[in-house]
Amino acid sequence: MNLEKIPIKSTFTYLIKHQKLTPYLFLLPAIIILGLTVFLPALQAFYLSFTRYEYDLTLAPEWIGLANFQRLFQDKVFWQTLKNTLLYLIGVVPILVILPLGLAILVNQKLRGMNWFRTAFYTPVVISMVVAGIAWRAIYASNGLLNQFWQQLGFENGIPWLTSPNLALGSVMAVTIWKGLGYYMVIYLAGLQTIPEELYEAAAIDGSDGIIKHWDITIPLMRPYLILVAVISAISATKVFEEVYILTQGGPRNSTTTVVYYVYEQAFQNLEISYACTIGLVLFLIILGLSILNLYLSREQNYSQFS
Repeated sequence: MNLEKIPIKSTFTYLIKHQKLTPYLFLLPAIIILGLTVFLPALQAFYLSFTRYEYDLTLAPEWIGLANFQRLFQDKVFWQTLKNTLLYLIGVVPILVILPLGLAILVNQKLRGMNWFRTAFYTPVVISMVVAGIAWRAIYASNGLLNQFWQQLGFENGIPWLTSPNLALGSVMAVTIWKGLGYYMVIYLAGLQTIPEELYEAAAIDGSDGIIKHWDITIPLMRPYLILVAVISAISATKVFEEVYILTQGGPRNSTTTVVYYVYEQAFQNLEISYACTIGLVLFLIILGLSILNLYLSREQNYSQFS
């Protein structure tokens, strides 16, 4: 049928009747909400990164071109935050890729009480980061649980977990790892339960048993989940904020200030909205690169499976 000869109202009725527009009508509310809450603010932030928009929010933004980017490249604090974020990636991601897999293998055993262990490992995930952060700040305190245990070992002076520039970032990393173990364990657990038991039985007949069977069977078959966890944990580590805000607020001497926390400081403490948007644009490019890497690795994994 030639739609050009049909009136517009009849054409719309024809398309609805043949269900060509039906999926888009269902998607329309979600697209509108995403457009107003995600895409429109993102475009506005991109525009503001090329303007001066600070202190007096009642004034219109003033176009200044690449001045904010020039300031960004000369900002020593920004480079420090970028270094801290990179260290966060290096310190957190490998542990959150490897350790949850070991936990998933342990709790995947058909033994009595394993459901309790699964719940215990997953409990930190459902705890609010505010509650967890306050609890860990008390644990890290000079008279907290860790320093009391340290003194019980015979050491008089406690360890400045959150007040030493050399230890603060690692202490914050430990909280992120503690809270993320159960989440990534569940992802691995879902993958482990898709591996047929017959493969392990055949491997045991061939002499591949114990830890060796996981190296020969589990890790190769879990490769898509390993890639997924690596990318998700990397993106989460790049956007870390709550742990830093609750435990250290970027101190001491910016040793725990990450890129996201620096955006918060510039936008809501210094009221330099445009400069914060510029930093946010750099963060967006980093996360975009990680997302593209995820798509590329996933596609390569699919090609290798079906080739």
